[in-house]
Amino acid sequence: MFPNRSGASNKGRTFAPQPLTPAEVAALIGQCSVRSATGIRNRAMITLLYRSGLRVSEMLAVRTADVNLAKHSIRLLDTKAGEPQTRGFHPSADDALMRWMDCRRSRGIRGGPLFCTLAGTELSSVYVRNMLHRIGAQAGIEKRVHPHGLRHTFAAELDAAGASLSVISKLLGHSSVPTTARYLDHLTNGQAVTALQGVVLPDLATISP
Repeated sequence: MFPNRSGASNKGRTFAPQPLTPAEVAALIGQCSVRSATGIRNRAMITLLYRSGLRVSEMLAVRTADVNLAKHSIRLLDTKAGEPQTRGFHPSADDALMRWMDCRRSRGIRGGPLFCTLAGTELSSVYVRNMLHRIGAQAGIEKRVHPHGLRHTFAAELDAAGASLSVISKLLGHSSVPTTARYLDHLTNGQAVTALQGVVLPDLATISP
């Protein structure tokens, strides 16, 4: 369960994680302009959260020099575990990341965090949360749309694709595999409901009372 930070009216409440479907993520990303600098940046942020499982604080601390596009890896200097980590991102994030890198370079932005304002200053996690909440509503997504939800979506898709717990654990930056197992346990009910659709049970019409 995770705290909701989208508004004061939900203060103190907790919400179960709700992974997004691929169609919902596509609709979310589709709300970002492919021409404006802000849209290119926001598209890259959403794509990276979705395809790396980074925490929003980790993403906002990433510098351009920390990203290795050839190896699809990111060097994080400050993590929840308290020590530097190298984490991966899926190659499908390449295009969005490169477009934003080109955009910031064309605007004369050098150094500092990779994801920044158009003036090159730091972005806040509040901005990212509010942006996701806003465009999620514009996309017609009824689930809560927030950074940690994208992290859960990444984990759920890895799990569904057959990735081992140890691999998912490393990609999420968890301190142990049991932590990842508990993390994924939140996601099993929906998957169980989906799996039920493919289970063949006795036909009630053929069962004598």
